[in-house]
Amino acid sequence: MPALIFDCDGVLADTERFGHLPAFNSTFADFGLPVRWSEEDYAGKLLIGGGKERMASLLTPEFVAANGLPADARAQSDLLAAWHRAKTAHYTRAVQEGRMPGRPGVVRLVDEALAAGWQLAVASTSAEVSVRAVLAHVVGAARAARFRVYAGDIVPRKKPAPDIYELAVADLGAGRQEVVVVEDSANGLQAALGAGLKTIVTVSSYTAGEDFTGAALVVSSLGEPGEPAETLADPLALRPHGRVALATLNAILDTSEVKAP
Repeated sequence: MPALIFDCDGVLADTERFGHLPAFNSTFADFGLPVRWSEEDYAGKLLIGGGKERMASLLTPEFVAANGLPADARAQSDLLAAWHRAKTAHYTRAVQEGRMPGRPGVVRLVDEALAAGWQLAVASTSAEVSVRAVLAHVVGAARAARFRVYAGDIVPRKKPAPDIYELAVADLGAGRQEVVVVEDSANGLQAALGAGLKTIVTVSSYTAGEDFTGAALVVSSLGEPGEPAETLADPLALRPHGRVALATLNAILDTSEVKAP
């Protein structure tokens, strides 16, 4: 049975700018840390897969000493876990308050896939509770119940490693030739390609300038009537005409097996 796998952040909603970044900064304030990431700072942090891993980048010897933080690895791990729990709470509250509307075309494409009997999943490096909150907010509780969710620390290596996609494909029981992924970043694309999966990229506010070599299609969004998607790269000549539809996914599956660049 074919499967459609979405990334979460930047794909289901523009969560990075309006959710994760403010949540990180609120957490730093909660813990009295002299840190406030700007949008430019955060663009660099997005090259690191995973929220705890982004926070861990702060823990240089100089920062630890200057702020009276623990130097041993176990205590730092506990501290990062506490920071991340607080950050997840801030982020989940932002989702519940509706600060991050869903991206164009997500619900439409989900409905088309469900009607055709496709399996649906989300594969994300974010914490599972955060992913489930965004998913339910964007597509509604009834549709969200039809999704498998693979998130957070479920695999040892995060994107751009292919681990989470390899786990998803194995768990879904789909052949790699039956899966289409929707991603928004170069790291996510490399993870999907590394797992041998055909991938559509819907660029987000932080990823527009990244290298998407190997993607089957690169668009500004999935597209809606009245809010058409712009086609940014179309190596397979799919010609989506303003929206990515189930027919687009089937055309991608009909192409030869993708190879990572």
